[in-house]
Formats: sequence, structure tokens, C-alpha cells
Amino acid sequence: MEGGKDGVVAMQRAVKQLHFGECEDVKVTAVAEIKRLAASDPRRKRLLATLGVIPPLVSMLLQAQDDRRRQLVVETLIELAHGTFKNKALTVEAGLLLRLPQLMNTEDLPKNQHLTALLLSLSFLAKTTFPINPSPMLPCLIRILDATETSDEMKLTCVAALYNLSTKLDNVRAVVSGGAVPVLLKSSQKMRSVAEGALATLGNLMLCETGKKAVEEDAMVPEALMEIMAWEEEPKCQELAAYVLMALAHRSKVQRKKMAELGIVPLLLEVALMGSPLARKRAIKMLQWFKEEGRARTGGDSGPRPDHLSDGRQQIREGKRAVNTMVKQSLDKNMQVIIRRARASEDFSCFKSLATTSSSKSLPY
Repeated sequence: MEGGKDGVVAMQRAVKQLHFGECEDVKVTAVAEIKRLAASDPRRKRLLATLGVIPPLVSMLLQAQDDRRRQLVVETLIELAHGTFKNKALTVEAGLLLRLPQLMNTEDLPKNQHLTALLLSLSFLAKTTFPINPSPMLPCLIRILDATETSDEMKLTCVAALYNLSTKLDNVRAVVSGGAVPVLLKSSQKMRSVAEGALATLGNLMLCETGKKAVEEDAMVPEALMEIMAWEEEPKCQELAAYVLMALAHRSKVQRKKMAELGIVPLLLEVALMGSPLARKRAIKMLQWFKEEGRARTGGDSGPRPDHLSDGRQQIREGKRAVNTMVKQSLDKNMQVIIRRARASEDFSCFKSLATTSSSKSLPY
């Protein structure tokens, strides 16, 4: 263990001061030392938790009267939780989530930045068998995500936490009933910095009937998703938007009709021609559905059985004209698209650094 005997002595002294310190300043000094020790050696995190530092830290957080001390305690809890699910679980068991309404600064949302980082850390418990209840976290995450005054970084943190929570099917009903769907849709359309994470979260919610119904009934659907699917410079967002549209169109004649009326066929043809490989695959699959839909009036339809769309053939004719136009586009424009994508592929998504898995890899389409 780094620091040897001196490190052990420092740890024992800090733990003793935290538990038995006679004044608040002594405890604050102990918290700072615990944070330093936890950051210096991963093994100390487990040992410090074994020595019982997490419950008094949570209590101290609830009692802190100023932002500086509150921030120090939150940073220490984040450091202790980093890289160890056991310490995350101990933090939840200490009652932190149940006290979130007391901890959240509703008058100045940007001041909750460190708190949202802690919630993101705890949200990774959804990827384990630990029975974490997402309901206490959702109002805080959704309110911060929906607020205009919070930074892109905070919003991205909230989206990543929602994504983690949505990976467990047992959490989907709580996430949906907490009002996440309209906020995620709005965020994905208005903020490209969080669009990928928001769409991936919606994709997870769509795997449950409750989530699919909530997305279907939102007034922004399908127009917002179609708009995102037209972002040729954002191939990952294109793929995720295409997936959600596929899931909506597969068995919903209402959604297929809305999509057709909004002109989805020319858009699908464009994506099928110029999109990423996965986006092209999804666009072609949807085009097959709309083609079969156009033929449904004469029978022989082997695909999904929607209502007949009166303008199906007209949409296909318009789509063919759109293809002819796109094929004749200049080489320069096509090369610009290729160059943008090549540059984009060199960068890792900020969202991937927060939520370690990308939902599109597990999507059924």
C-alpha cells in the first residue's frame, strides 16, 4: 500500500477524527484527508469503507451548511465510489438517495454539478444485481436536464445517468413515469452534445411496452426523430433515430401514417444512399415496409399489416425522383460528407466516456 506505515497511521487518524471529532472543522479536515487517501491508492477505498466512513459522510452531507463543505463531502463520496460497486452500494444503503430532495439546490441548479456526478456514479449499480430504486434520482436528473441554465456538461452527466438506469428493464416504468421521455426527446432535438445519449436512452425505453407507448404518444414524435435522422454529419444519431423510428413503425399504423404524411420515404432513400452502414440497413428495412404498404391495396402483402395509405405510391414516386436528384449531386459534396465522417470517427463520443456501453450494439435491428 502506497505510503506504507505512515499512510496507515494517517488513515487511522482521519477515520478517528471523522467519527469522534469534537468540532466541525476537525471533521472537515478529516474528510479532506480521506479524499486524498482514497485517491492515492484504490485499495484504501475498500479499507476506508470497511472502517465505516461512508455513513458519517452521508450524514455530514445532509448537515452541511455551506456549499464549500457540501462540495468537499460529495467529492469524497465520488472518490470512494469510483471503481468499486461495493462502496456505491454502501452509499445507497446509507440513505443518500432518500435524502436527495434535501440535498438538491432548487434555487441555483448549476450548483448541483457535483451532486449529479455522484448520481451518475451510483447509477452504474443498475448494471449489477444490486436493487437500486431509481425513483428518488429521477426528479433531480430530469429537472437539471430540462433546465436552460445548466451547462452542457451537467446535462450530459444527467443523460448518462438516465441511460444507465434505463439498461435495467425493471427501471423502465419508473423512468417513464418520472417524465423522462419528453425531456429526452427535446434534448436530443435541441442539443447535439447530448443527442446520442438521449437517443440511446430512448432506445432502451422502447424495449418495454410502457416506454414504447410513452414515445408514441409524445407530440414531438415522429417529426423530431425524422429531423435527427437527417443529420448526415452525425452518423451515430442517425442510426439511433432510425432504430427508434423502426420500433415505432413496426406495429403502429398511426405512426406509419404520420411518417408517410411528413415525407419519410424521400428521407429514408437519402439515408439508404448516403447514411452509415447501420443507418442504411435500417432505412432499407423501413423502405421495404412502405413499399409493401403501397402494394397492400392489391393484396399479396407479406410484411407488417398496416392500414392502407392513400398516398403510398405517390410517396414512392417522389422518392424515386429524390434518388435521381441525389445521384446527380456533385462529387465535391459527397467528398465533403466523407471527410466530415472520417474526422468524426477519430473522436470518441463524450457520452461513451460516461456510459461505457453503446445501446445500438444491442439493438435488435
